[in-house]
Amino acid sequence: MNTLPAGTIHNVLPDDLKKALVGDKEASDLWRGLTPLARNEWICWVISPKKQRTRDEHVKQVVPKLKEGMRRPCCWIGCIHRTDKDISPSVRRIIAAK
Repeated sequence: MNTLPAGTIHNVLPDDLKKALVGDKEASDLWRGLTPLARNEWICWVISPKKQRTRDEHVKQVVPKLKEGMRRPCCWIGCIHRTDKDISPSVRRIIAAK
């Protein structure tokens, strides 16, 4: 089964992330076991960097991090693209500082 689910707001799995996940059966199975919101945060973490080099690094890190048991990206503020909830004050301060 090569079909992998995406997230909630990010409802399309980016090609580079999909390729990394499909290339590893264990990672694919772990991905399917995540909640839609957790998958959404991984996708957002991958697509948010401004530099391609950083994005490539994030893609490379997803598979090993899933295998280590991580269910969401570490130290990630969460998806700022969600419109179903307000951004918390602490996240607003982080975004404003950039």
